[in-house]
Amino acid sequence: MPPDLADLRRDYGLAGLSEADLAPTWDAQFARWFADAAGLVEPNAVVLATASSDGVPSARTVLLKAVDVRGFVVFTNLTSRKGREALANPRASLVFPWVELERQVVVVGDVEQVTPQETAEYFRSRPRGSQVGAWVSHQSSVITSREVLEERQRGLEERFAGGDVPVPDFWGGLRVVPRTVEFWQGRPSRLHDRLRYDVARGVVERLSP
Repeated sequence: MPPDLADLRRDYGLAGLSEADLAPTWDAQFARWFADAAGLVEPNAVVLATASSDGVPSARTVLLKAVDVRGFVVFTNLTSRKGREALANPRASLVFPWVELERQVVVVGDVEQVTPQETAEYFRSRPRGSQVGAWVSHQSSVITSREVLEERQRGLEERFAGGDVPVPDFWGGLRVVPRTVEFWQGRPSRLHDRLRYDVARGVVERLSP
């Protein structure tokens, strides 16, 4: 059994976050904090939360592969649970949990597919093994054993031997276009700083912790 969870606590005090500290735009502020996180393990690891068309939520950790003023991009098998949910109910949330810095960034927004050109450009940048792996896994489907994957992998490596691995037609990028982007800085006594960009309204709001 785990230890008494109620006794596991840590007081935060590395830094504060004031309105005067913020960049003029959410993307500039995200770039600042991402630069601070560069020394962490997998700083681009982000929890992506989606929901089915009838509101059943699901969440998983994925890797951010692009970000600009348009939003945050991840790539996936579009027939996976997250792909199906994001296309059927195109709203999502992202959480970057930079615990070592006592920070997190929380994004809420709408989901759109990236262009086939953007998907192809990223797919070509992946290691060949990852390209083949995109074909191997029928992501989120039930399989009887790991041997199923290994057999598919052998067959696809033979199929694509000597040539480029094409982009699967069921694979692509999802962009979370932010409605809000919240920057959370831990503070003592759980009185954290929470500053949120409301993108549509063009304002920054301070939230009670």
